[in-house]
Amino acid sequence: MWSGVSLTMKADSLRSYNSNHDGLRSGRHRSLLARMSKPKPRKRLRPRGFFGRWKWVLILLVVLFLIPAMQVAVVRFINPPLTLPMLIDQGSAMFSSTPKSPLRYRWISLPQIPEMFLEHLWISEDQRFFQHEGFDWKEMKLAMEKAERKGKPVRGASTITNQCARSIFLWQGRSWIRKGLESYYTIWMEALLPKRRILELYANVIEMGRGIYGVEAASQHYFGVSARGLTREQSAMLAAVLPNPKGWDPTNPGRTLRWRQRRILQRERNANFPEQLLR
Repeated sequence: MWSGVSLTMKADSLRSYNSNHDGLRSGRHRSLLARMSKPKPRKRLRPRGFFGRWKWVLILLVVLFLIPAMQVAVVRFINPPLTLPMLIDQGSAMFSSTPKSPLRYRWISLPQIPEMFLEHLWISEDQRFFQHEGFDWKEMKLAMEKAERKGKPVRGASTITNQCARSIFLWQGRSWIRKGLESYYTIWMEALLPKRRILELYANVIEMGRGIYGVEAASQHYFGVSARGLTREQSAMLAAVLPNPKGWDPTNPGRTLRWRQRRILQRERNANFPEQLLR
């Protein structure tokens, strides 16, 4: 009798265990399905603004725009040991079959440059140099009208500041890229340099023959004297050669060069060069 009761109790206990176990298993299964079916929330990406996407491009552009300003600031206090045209000239000579011209470049300070040569430069190149801010709009208008009448490209409207920028930082030749860079450098030079420093730089770095840069090197090469030893005629001749320094020879001048020299000397008589601004 007791054995029958015992078996009955065991059977009931086993059914109860299986029932509870099935309940727990089905509960865990439902919980797992619930977790698997529930999608994970997607992280919302914060939209990146225009500056975020183009930050490094903008930084690079700012640096490129500031490089000319830094270069101009340097030459305010430091005399350039070499200029880009000098490097290009010497570099191209290495790949040329023609004999290489030696680089002649001698820097002298503004007080060592004859005042008459600075006046001749001013007469020959830019008589409104001390009035304009890098661009002679009046001369540019006249040059454009002349070019339109003759049907030729505009020439002869460059200022001393334009030519100084080109002679230090840029290259020779005619292109819109170079002209645009020349204008940009001109703005910074007029903003950061006094007129006397621009004139000092120009007189020292301007090309005056093949491989010849500046009035001191030109004086020694062509006339065998320092700039301080130039005569008035020699000074005017050096200023006259500037539009075509590689094509004209001051020691063997042709008709055009002679005419330019005489015109400079004639204009000198009535010129009112502001030498006080150089002190």
